[in-house]
Amino acid sequence: MKNIFLIIMIFLTLSACSSDNRFPPEITQFVAYEHNPVFAGTGKDTWDKMIRERGYILFENGLCRLWYTGYNDSLSAKRLLGYAESEDGIHWQRYKDNPLLKDDWVEDMCVVKYRQRYYMFAEGDGDIAHLLISNDGIKWQEKGSLKIFQTNGEPISAGPFGTPTVFIENGKFHLFYERNDLGIWLATSNDFINWQNVQDEAVIKMGPQNYDRYAVAADQVIKYKDHYYLYYHATAFKSWKDWSTNVAVSDDLIHWKKFPRNPIIGDNKSSGILLINGKDIRLYTMHPDVNLYFNQE
Repeated sequence: MKNIFLIIMIFLTLSACSSDNRFPPEITQFVAYEHNPVFAGTGKDTWDKMIRERGYILFENGLCRLWYTGYNDSLSAKRLLGYAESEDGIHWQRYKDNPLLKDDWVEDMCVVKYRQRYYMFAEGDGDIAHLLISNDGIKWQEKGSLKIFQTNGEPISAGPFGTPTVFIENGKFHLFYERNDLGIWLATSNDFINWQNVQDEAVIKMGPQNYDRYAVAADQVIKYKDHYYLYYHATAFKSWKDWSTNVAVSDDLIHWKKFPRNPIIGDNKSSGILLINGKDIRLYTMHPDVNLYFNQE
């Protein structure tokens, strides 16, 4: 009887996967690089002895650009912004004048380029999202905390709002953010500072499957073959002891379907960033170190 039940469950899972062709294998199936991790904390008594989720990677003019959070509790309680570059996405060179900012708390950052300027959305102290702007991705100016409003125009309730993830399309700015990692909300803006919820309930909720039952937070949103994909980290543990990398698809940025075969990466490797560089498609997980995964195609 148990064998029959198992066969039925496998059949239903495969049927669910095959019924939705919006999850192509090139962006959902990956194999780990044999020499992981490709980037990590120094392990020495430096400001970036350790690194934290979520770092961010952009591919520009043949160069991989990595922004990351470093910390060393024996030197300071602050989480500071670092920068590194790579020509192959495997071997990285830290910037000589790291950290980029000496006083600002910067972690869980997302970096987007818009009209020749770089916009960084990051968590500050207390998990409050804030904005920084740069002309070159190196010298950053602090612009203050984001202001998020409910659909009725009232500010959202007090408390942390973090892991900001921004997607820009046709001049419209979309912010995906979490509150205590208990769901992912969506707000839009015209000025990068003032944001209004599209709806006052989360667009991605926890569960019902076990892998994301206790926490979810967005990492990256991309558009690929006319569909939107949101890569997010989640945990199946109430203690948040172990995280995974997952993906969902949408046709309108509001209604999302989770990949039936989530997680796409497990083993406490999370905060995934997909990179399409013109030669291949690869996935980087940013927690607890930077690990590289190649698409299986």
